Amino acid sequence: MKIRVYYEDTDLGGIVYHANYIKYCERARSELFFQKGIMPTLKEGSGFVVRNLNATFVDTSTLGDLLEIKTDIVTLKNSSVILVQEIWRDEKKLFSMEIVLVYVDKGKPCRIPDIFREVFKTFQLAKRCVTATANAEAPIYPAPNRNDEISFKSG
Repeated sequence: MKIRVYYEDTDLGGIVYHANYIKYCERARSELFFQKGIMPTLKEGSGFVVRNLNATFVDTSTLGDLLEIKTDIVTLKNSSVILVQEIWRDEKKLFSMEIVLVYVDKGKPCRIPDIFREVFKTFQLAKRCVTATANAEAPIYPAPNRNDEISFKSG
C-alpha cells in the first residue's frame, strides 16, 4: 500500500511525526480486509486489538514523500496473528515493526473467525508464491534483519 506524506503528517521540523508510522501500518492492515470487500470486525465489540508491538525507527520522511507499507504475516494462531510491517521510501527502509494482534469478542480473546483467517491465509499463500519466484538477491518484501531491528524479549 502506498501513502503520500501530507503537511498534517509532519512536525515543526518538517519530518513525519513518529506516531504516524504506526498509523500508516494500521491503514495497511485494514486495507488487507477492504481489498477483499469486508470489514475487519463482524459485530460491535469484536475485532483485532494490539497485544504487543516493537517498533524500530530507521530514517525520517518528509512532506511529499511517497511511502510504501509492506506487510508480512509471520504466524497465524488460533486467536492471534503476528505481522512484520515495514515502511519504505524508494529503496530506503524507514521503519519496521513486529505487531501481535489478538481477536476479541466483548473484551475476551476468541478464535479468529474463518472469514478473517481466509484473508490471512490468502495473503500468506500469495507471499509464498511471490517469494518462491522472486530473485533471492532482491525479494519483493525484504525481511527485516531480526538481529539489529527487532528485539525479542523472553520471560
